[in-house]
Amino acid sequence: MRIRRMIPFLVLALAAVPVTGQSAAEVEVIATLEAMWAAIEAGDADAYAEYVHPDFSQFGENDTYLAEGKELEVASIADYVRRATGVHTDMHQPVVTIRGDVAWVAYYWTDSGYVNGERFTSRGKSTRIFVRENGRWLCIHGHYTAVP
Repeated sequence: MRIRRMIPFLVLALAAVPVTGQSAAEVEVIATLEAMWAAIEAGDADAYAEYVHPDFSQFGENDTYLAEGKELEVASIADYVRRATGVHTDMHQPVVTIRGDVAWVAYYWTDSGYVNGERFTSRGKSTRIFVRENGRWLCIHGHYTAVP
């Protein structure tokens, strides 16, 4: 019983350990993206907004056209978290590249949860671009492609 109670703490401790060869900046970029997802999972669009650059743009998994602006993104996430519950996203095989104050991470994702009471799962591939301003990484662009 004692070991069972310790497992969540061990998992959290291990999650904070960088993969061998990752720089502190690479760890920060990954942590920023994971914090964005944690805000969504918590249903907190305001917390999510803290990580979004004012000049944000994206090609969503089903978007025909480029979506532009932080306000549009935050409004979209606020609408989503009002309808979604039990959302969880995992990142797989992230590759982080940093050039000065610009970083991008290419990765695969899987996620699941409920929207309007209906169960969903999805998976895909993505690239997120971050810029470092005032010592913080902010997401300035996302490009997502669902994989059937």
